[in-house]
Amino acid sequence: MEMYLISIILATLLILPFALETFAPYLWMDILYFRDLLKILVKFVARRRRRPLFFVLDRFLEQTAVLRDKLFIVFGNESYSFSATDQRSNKIANALLAQDGYKAGDTVALFMGNEPAFMFTWLALAKLGSPVALLNHNIRTKSLLHCFDCCKARVLIAASELKEAVEDVLPSLTEQRVTVLLMSTHCDTPGIHSFSGKVDEASDSPLSRSLRSHITFKSPAVYIYTSGTTGLPKAAVVNQNRLLTALAVLSSSGVTASDVIYLNLPLYHTAGFMIGFIGSIETGSTIILKRKFSTSQFWDDCRKYSVTVIQYIGEVMRYLCSAPKRENDKDHKVKLAIGNGVRAEIWREFLNRFGDIRVREFYASTEGNVGFVNYAGKIGAIGRVNFLHQKLFPYTLIKYDAERDEAVRDANGLCVEAPRGETGLLVSKITDIAPFVGYSQNEEQTERKRLRDVLKKGDLYFNSGDLMRIDKDNFIYFQDRVGDTFRWKGENVATTEVSDILTISDFLEEANVYGVQVPGHEGRIGMAAVTVKKGDQFDGGKIYNHVVSYLPSYARPRFIRIQNAMEVTGTFKQMKVKLVEESFDPGRIQDPLYILDDHEKSYVPLTAQVYSSVLSGIVKL
Repeated sequence: MEMYLISIILATLLILPFALETFAPYLWMDILYFRDLLKILVKFVARRRRRPLFFVLDRFLEQTAVLRDKLFIVFGNESYSFSATDQRSNKIANALLAQDGYKAGDTVALFMGNEPAFMFTWLALAKLGSPVALLNHNIRTKSLLHCFDCCKARVLIAASELKEAVEDVLPSLTEQRVTVLLMSTHCDTPGIHSFSGKVDEASDSPLSRSLRSHITFKSPAVYIYTSGTTGLPKAAVVNQNRLLTALAVLSSSGVTASDVIYLNLPLYHTAGFMIGFIGSIETGSTIILKRKFSTSQFWDDCRKYSVTVIQYIGEVMRYLCSAPKRENDKDHKVKLAIGNGVRAEIWREFLNRFGDIRVREFYASTEGNVGFVNYAGKIGAIGRVNFLHQKLFPYTLIKYDAERDEAVRDANGLCVEAPRGETGLLVSKITDIAPFVGYSQNEEQTERKRLRDVLKKGDLYFNSGDLMRIDKDNFIYFQDRVGDTFRWKGENVATTEVSDILTISDFLEEANVYGVQVPGHEGRIGMAAVTVKKGDQFDGGKIYNHVVSYLPSYARPRFIRIQNAMEVTGTFKQMKVKLVEESFDPGRIQDPLYILDDHEKSYVPLTAQVYSSVLSGIVKL
């Protein structure tokens, strides 16, 4: 009998791995994920209980004490250890304290590209207890002023190369009595103060903790701008508590102090700032900082600096895969790629071409209260859903009417949950654990992201604006964006903002802007259906100069369609669905079509031949 039982046990142990592989292939990964999630929660709770209050800056100071001489930032020929970074940020902070027009705790707008001074300045302002607005260095004039006004900043700190952009809005800044500091040793423009020389001369002595004693977990840490469904960019408020949670992003993916991270995404974006920069503070990793992404330099840099971790957005992966193949494509030390927005076919091609790199795809938004991680590595999925995650952060997919641009509701006025396997709108319950802070100085847009009476009367959910699908194996897939925003070149483009810019030109009456898909490209590229003012004619050169002056390259409509009249709904909303379906195909559209041509510096006629060249990739977008 005993031998029989032993045989049964041995047989069970032999069969169990095969049974699990067949019926629960992801169980072990789920268990490991739960373990890691528990570790993160325990560490987070422990930090929340520390006194005095513990913030991201305190983690940086901890790391500096332990890793003083370890390289923290490498930027071209410049290298900065943790201690050098700490000292430089002290000098900036002390110089600011001596600057007229600034006092500790004032909100400051940072207008810089990717450079070490961006990181030094943010750390300096954190030491002074100042919230920081991270301005997109591509924006100009109206958009720049709008973004500045959103955060109610008293000081603007700008990179020297952005002097002209600052001068364009200087009269308005002067009228608001804003202190404008330029990171240069000399500036002859009245109203703009050169700041670099003052920093060089300032003391590098540590700052008193009392300067930031007013900060709580609910205090704003940074304002990160996001283009929503309508209007100009919105300032999403990232409070100290949210920033503290960002420390875990890289460490939860197995990144340690021995890793080298390649950071070429914009620091004004959530991905570059919160994952690349803040995440590296937690891990103590070395950051290889680049001004911008370069396909030709990417892998050479990875080899030169022995990079082990890279960040991506979908477009980055596509650009790398589109580059000419080289014999040394797999000759690198990169072991982890972390990011979001990569298509399944590009994911497969990336792995086949560049080797055994673990891709950690995730889903999150700057202002959102829910996120997913594809810890199982399922190609094409943005994450994996599970019972524990749903208990901590209650979310669901609800049916969505794309034509009406609203959630489907039943006879009781409640939303209808989308069945498993069908596409639905992702909404997440707003709770103390999963709050939605909203947008600075924009209660209207904040309210638009709140969805009430979802599963029961009186409940409150965050409307992600993203359509998802969950398969039978509990993997979740991104399907599309709803509303007016589309994504191109890794940037969100608000159609209302682009429409406003187009209609302030001399001869356009109305503009309906939308995104259209192009084979072989991530996201959607901008297209505008426009009407011309009576008595005027469409001028391709004029409108080209106009959009180049007012819009960053990713937001400029690539295609323009001339209509006699704009189609609207019964409530006078511009109709987009049919326009999106017809796209920019001259074979389906009788209206005149134009394409932006940077070589000709004009919008030129979009012929069938040009259309074919776009589809084949001969014409680069």
